[in-house]
Amino acid sequence: MTTEQEQALQLATEAGHILLENGAEISRVEETMTRIASAYGVEDESFFVLSNGIIATGQHYARAEFIPIKGTQLAKVVEVNQLSRDVTETKMPVDALGQRIRAIRTMRGKAWWETVLGIALGVSAFSILFGGSLVDALATFAAGVCLGLFMSFVSPHLSRLVGNVAGGMVGGILCILFYRLALGFEGLPRLHLANMIIGTIIALVPGVPFTNGMRDLANEDYIAGTTRLTDAFLVFLCIALGVVLAFIVDGVAVGGIVQLGAPVKDCVAGHWAIQLAAAFAGTVGFSALFGAPRRYYVTCGLAGMAGWAVYLLVAAGHSVVGAAFFAALAVAAISHVMAKMCRCPVTVFLICGIIPLVPGGGIFWTAYYIVTDQLRMAAATGFVALKVTIAIAGGIILASGVINKLIKHKSNGKS
Repeated sequence: MTTEQEQALQLATEAGHILLENGAEISRVEETMTRIASAYGVEDESFFVLSNGIIATGQHYARAEFIPIKGTQLAKVVEVNQLSRDVTETKMPVDALGQRIRAIRTMRGKAWWETVLGIALGVSAFSILFGGSLVDALATFAAGVCLGLFMSFVSPHLSRLVGNVAGGMVGGILCILFYRLALGFEGLPRLHLANMIIGTIIALVPGVPFTNGMRDLANEDYIAGTTRLTDAFLVFLCIALGVVLAFIVDGVAVGGIVQLGAPVKDCVAGHWAIQLAAAFAGTVGFSALFGAPRRYYVTCGLAGMAGWAVYLLVAAGHSVVGAAFFAALAVAAISHVMAKMCRCPVTVFLICGIIPLVPGGGIFWTAYYIVTDQLRMAAATGFVALKVTIAIAGGIILASGVINKLIKHKSNGKS
């Protein structure tokens, strides 16, 4: 192996590191590393990628890296993907490859104000999707700004699990505070607490590990898929625990836990046009949170809006479980089409577009029923949320599996 090949193998590993820590699925990491190494004539390379580590070997070369979970920056995934294409299409000098990789690694993420604004826009729009009124959306926007500041400046200094518990608690307390303030002043419109909290905690949901876990399973990488789904499940539990703590703190402060009735759906905000607009705006907001390039904000919003349109159509005549399945199927298929058109990783559109379908309502109501000792209702609500989650997973796995098979069949036909 020549010196250039050793450098290329090392740089391929660094490219894989950037991909894995910023939200790429396992198959993309392995494919990109192999593509870069092969472009420089490395024929005996071997890459083994886990959900939080990479092992790379070659002749006279071996490297193992532990890659901790960090905040997702999909813009870096896009740049590395484009770099791998450039390497195969135009053989660039290995020094130039190193410069490009170092430039990508040092790319600055979104400005804090853009992330906070994206979170506030996303949670306020999603409060509408889950039944809230336009007034609820305004209050949720304010809570989202505060939660966004917490996530930007406080959570990074906490462990991941503690940060999610604290985030769920902060989001819950803010919504309860706004709710009680509205009750305490005459003339202020009534707020619907459940819809506000549901919208707010969506900012904390583990969209990246959940979606990539599904794609890893579809690619028959069962170890990585199971690991990422377990991670996502733990985060869901942490968010629910944070909401429970928020209700407990409020109950201790005022002498009793606030009593909520059945879920409320606002008739005005429930109009299909407002629902689709909210799905688009909410997905755009979360595109900023996940660090997607600005040029893809609109495309991501269209993916989320299309999935929500399918959800509304199916839910009108069938269960929410079936609606979640077909909506996830649609988002996955549309994301692959958009990725092909934009020459961009499908991860960008799928992660952002699937967020409106995440069962945030199930998380909230399960937590609320637990804290109010309605354990039978908690079990029933939690089971429905689990079924919705499995339906979303099934839709992603089916669409990704079928499309991957078609791509492989087409590639084999050409070769």
